[in-house]
Amino acid sequence: MNKRIEAALNDQIVKESSSSQFYLSMASWSENQGLNGTAKFLYEQADEERMHMLKLVRFINERGGVAVIPSIEKPPIEFSSLENVFNSLLEHELMVTASINNLVDICLQEKDYTTHNFVQWYVSEQLEEEAQARTILDKLRLIDGDKGGLYMFDRDLERANIQPNVNAAN
Repeated sequence: MNKRIEAALNDQIVKESSSSQFYLSMASWSENQGLNGTAKFLYEQADEERMHMLKLVRFINERGGVAVIPSIEKPPIEFSSLENVFNSLLEHELMVTASINNLVDICLQEKDYTTHNFVQWYVSEQLEEEAQARTILDKLRLIDGDKGGLYMFDRDLERANIQPNVNAAN
């Protein structure tokens, strides 16, 4: 495996691992606020980010590289509000998207079309992640602090009824 590609993929492993820990921390905070639906949603997101990391680990190893498992950095444990949680989530996803785009660029520079093809899954995934975060933020802004609305929002997340409007990104 090309060493530059291997290093970039290992860097992405760090970002996916950090994402999982970040969302786990958000889930714990939400649970402690009595927002069990939000916590369930964020626990599932944390698991999904871990799977993204594992997918990278396996790809690197299968291609003859060495996947490096990062140490765990402590994520924030306090959030000022539920809107702050999802604003942080969107900002984080935008950072991950920039990293994925950089990885695509490196693949093209190095003419590694196999890895480029592999990374396209992450490109699509990031579109969904960003759209979902924006949809959730839109719903929170509509609620505007209404406790009944917050109750229904939390219940919807628990039932996974919040879906991104993928057409809004186009």
